[in-house]
Amino acid sequence: MVGVRRRVVGLVAVLAMMAPLALAGCGPLDGIVGQGAEPTPTPDEGPQRARERVQAYLDAMRAKSVADGREQLCEPLRESFDQAATGPNGDFARHFSVTAATITDVRANGADQDVSTSITVKAGGKAVPTKVLFTVARADGQWCIAKEAVGGHTPAPSGSPTPAT
Repeated sequence: MVGVRRRVVGLVAVLAMMAPLALAGCGPLDGIVGQGAEPTPTPDEGPQRARERVQAYLDAMRAKSVADGREQLCEPLRESFDQAATGPNGDFARHFSVTAATITDVRANGADQDVSTSITVKAGGKAVPTKVLFTVARADGQWCIAKEAVGGHTPAPSGSPTPAT
């Protein structure tokens, strides 16, 4: 009887020591308790999230909202964004306006998503179409624009599994 009591007391002591760790998300019970657990992203979430981020950025360009544009970027790009975005060749420069902006293709690029766009910029009375490729990545659990470059992918043909607009 004394041996059983010692085992029960020992088990209670071990559980009492582990409970604070488990509740803080730092112990072997972390997966069971679920503290700090993030929902697992669905495999096809990437294209949708990438499309949403780039569309929000295009909308910010049209509205000349630097703050809204900055929100779509990954943290490392935000530091230099304000100056570059409003500079002479920046996406939010005052001397031109975005008259049309369309997402033409979204496709996987490893763990990232490439979003091709067609943007028409009007400057000095002249409208100039250009293609811009945005790379959207998952950073700190959030999708964000990680890179922007001139160019883009040719839209996938109809019936292709790659979503396009």
